[in-house]
Amino acid sequence: MNVKAILTAKVSGALGGDIVCIEPSADLAEAVKLLSTHRIGAVVIRGAGGRLGGILSERDIVLAISEHGAAALTLPVSQVMTRNVATCGEDDSIASIMERMTAGKFRHMPVVAKGELIGLVSIGDVVKQRVGEIEQESEAMRDYIRTA
Repeated sequence: MNVKAILTAKVSGALGGDIVCIEPSADLAEAVKLLSTHRIGAVVIRGAGGRLGGILSERDIVLAISEHGAAALTLPVSQVMTRNVATCGEDDSIASIMERMTAGKFRHMPVVAKGELIGLVSIGDVVKQRVGEIEQESEAMRDYIRTA
């Protein structure tokens, strides 16, 4: 299975496939509200021309608060976000992005095609897809054993 399967499932599922974004000039308090409203752990920052400018995760927010205290909430997102964002493509395997997320200790990965942001996958999306695959394989084995 690949990333495209995850994106397809997200678009057709209850969670939807929308990418939640925020402007780099927005303050951290606005980003926190956005994360809370959407019940998500990261938000994408779009740069010039709609390109991926960065990502802001809960971890980035905690680090900013640990350094600046409550004043961090007035900082612009661009000052707190992760700029060097690991991305993947639609054809990347689920195993490869699981490995990259685990090694890099991050939980969200933007999906890019032809330089354009087309989706966002979380470790939860990846695990859900992998569990589905394992259940299908298990059912196929049970069917095989019953007919053998």
